[in-house]
Amino acid sequence: MEGIKRSDVNEEWAHSGIVEAGDFVFINYCVGNIGQSIENQINGAMDHLTKRLESIGLTLESVVKLDCLFRDVWNIPIMEKVFKERFNGKYPARKSIQTEFAHIGGQEGLLFQLDAIAYKNCFEKYVPLINKDK
Repeated sequence: MEGIKRSDVNEEWAHSGIVEAGDFVFINYCVGNIGQSIENQINGAMDHLTKRLESIGLTLESVVKLDCLFRDVWNIPIMEKVFKERFNGKYPARKSIQTEFAHIGGQEGLLFQLDAIAYKNCFEKYVPLINKDK
């Protein structure tokens, strides 16, 4: 097993945006379009997650778990609509939580945040078996 690799480090906030540990990747604080509508913020968080995944050679298909943080948990149906558009039926497990968010934008600022766990190397482990007879 490889060591733990941290990237997208934020010294001011004392956290790593991406932590790779073995076959798992932990991605936190995915946000976007802060101050806009909840649907725009969910799409912005998904864009941020996608960008971070791509930075380490992964896609949304590798996501196995999401923690979805809402200012108002009654916006879950809007998130589900976005997830149906983004995950193409390959949905991760998820948990939805309501929180107040300690954010400079106040009540109209941050409305949604994603944290994710992704699995890597699932395809690479089977490539030798697929190419065995070639």
